[in-house]
Amino acid sequence: MANDAFGKDAAASPRITLRAGEALEGYKDPPPFDPALDEVTDIYLERYSGGLTFLDAASWRHYLPRLIEYAVRRFGQFTDVCDALLNSLRPPDREPPRLASLTPDQERAVTAFLESLAFTESSAHQAFACQVLEEWWIPGALYRKRIE
Repeated sequence: MANDAFGKDAAASPRITLRAGEALEGYKDPPPFDPALDEVTDIYLERYSGGLTFLDAASWRHYLPRLIEYAVRRFGQFTDVCDALLNSLRPPDREPPRLASLTPDQERAVTAFLESLAFTESSAHQAFACQVLEEWWIPGALYRKRIE
């Protein structure tokens, strides 16, 4: 579901890579995108997931389906990658927004992923996923303003 919803974003090269975000976190100049060095593998996600904080909306959407896939494959184990992903799905939204930049299909994919993490006993991130859902992703969420 996530691959379909994020297909266009995932196919585009990110303006800021996770590797560049990690450099920014360390107050270094961000390296440019390199197809070989920025190939999204599990090792890449594990090494550079801290860079999620520094991604613009389009770059964040580029990585979301790969991060979701990673989390699903490691559903029953706590990982820093999934923790970083869940943190990136929390309010407050940015200016310009990341959370509000999602299409309705992308929102449904993220919500389905979060519900799976939140409501499956074997999930290693069950409590945190419930918190993230309550903050932004469910009807009547605590911090999401709805246009009526």
